[in-house]
Amino acid sequence: MVATPRSEKLDLRLTPDDKRKLIAAAELEHRSVSDFVLRSALERANEALPDRRYFGLNAEQWSAFVAALDAPPRVLPGVVRLFSEPSVFEIGEIE
Repeated sequence: MVATPRSEKLDLRLTPDDKRKLIAAAELEHRSVSDFVLRSALERANEALPDRRYFGLNAEQWSAFVAALDAPPRVLPGVVRLFSEPSVFEIGEIE
């Protein structure tokens, strides 16, 4: 695997206490503070992103998902009523 050279920079402001804590943690792992912060942030990003970008389904779940997408829309009486009434933009000022 070929490593991509790091060419981008990210600055951040932190308190002296936060900086001391990051330095101590990096030293415990025998890493630079920069590498420690980068790896920690990327681990957290990898935890946060999949739920919003990818989801996995087994065959049964996939079939149910596709069936829901292909099904005709449900009639929701509240929505029908809402869109049958004039909006505030159509009736002018509210008194």
